[in-house]
Amino acid sequence: MTEVGNSIRGRLPYASIHNRPPLKLPGNARVAVWTIVNVEHWSPTGPMPRMVVPPPMGQPLLPDVPNWAWHEYGMRVGFWRFIEALGSRKLKATFAVNGSCIEIYREACQAAKDAGWDFMGHGFVQKPMHKVADQQAAIADTIKAIKDFTGKAPRGWEGPGLTETDETLDILAEAGIEYVADWVLDDQPVTLNTRVGEIVSVPYPVEINDVVMSAIQHQPSDEIYRRGKDQFDRLYLDGAKTPRVMAISIHPYLTGVPHRIKYLEMLYDHILGHKDVVIWTGAEILDWYRSQTAIK
Repeated sequence: MTEVGNSIRGRLPYASIHNRPPLKLPGNARVAVWTIVNVEHWSPTGPMPRMVVPPPMGQPLLPDVPNWAWHEYGMRVGFWRFIEALGSRKLKATFAVNGSCIEIYREACQAAKDAGWDFMGHGFVQKPMHKVADQQAAIADTIKAIKDFTGKAPRGWEGPGLTETDETLDILAEAGIEYVADWVLDDQPVTLNTRVGEIVSVPYPVEINDVVMSAIQHQPSDEIYRRGKDQFDRLYLDGAKTPRVMAISIHPYLTGVPHRIKYLEMLYDHILGHKDVVIWTGAEILDWYRSQTAIK
């Protein structure tokens, strides 16, 4: 099979942002910004998805209390800083949530629901899709948990760690998911092919993402502001010709801590200081994109 015909390149044709049908934001806005708040279930009985404290003498030990507790701090304290930072600015987030978190962190999920955030599936537990024994069941269980809690099924999906196998996209489309955030390849939404029709990729960040900045690259506390401001400023400039989408991905245990939260607030204030910007959820970006194209 040729590279173009395989399961990845075969999902979408190559098209540069300079040679595609034009898009137009309401009021001729330049940039659509969306925030993704990620809430995850880390089991204290298994290896942690991320670590802040290396294992003693290089030997992994379970239970991993310090690294599990690092994450748990985010749900007990850091998450509520997000609620305040976004709520005080009348901003709504897209809530990427593991299906099992609906019960484990029910108070936080209720707060997201009360704030009008848009729920997006994020796996049932925080485990790569390659390690899930039954993807179809895990996706169905996640959709059901969110639908039972909010009254409506999620329209979007972000794989844990942005992971997909060759068939994940097909299973998601078959389950009714309309957009995904795993394909970090553009500044505008694009259409992906599945075996049951089309699904939309909404731009998601790997660099304006606190996992990358804080947990992997170990950048200073103000990196989300410095890098986020530079990202926005350039997209705003580019958006004078054709509109762009900017995503901000945050996790309660990283950006929700005391020494980082003010830099997130500074980033929002910088963005809100500009005209010709819309602050949307992933579902709102999806609906706008569909209104601009022939997708039905």
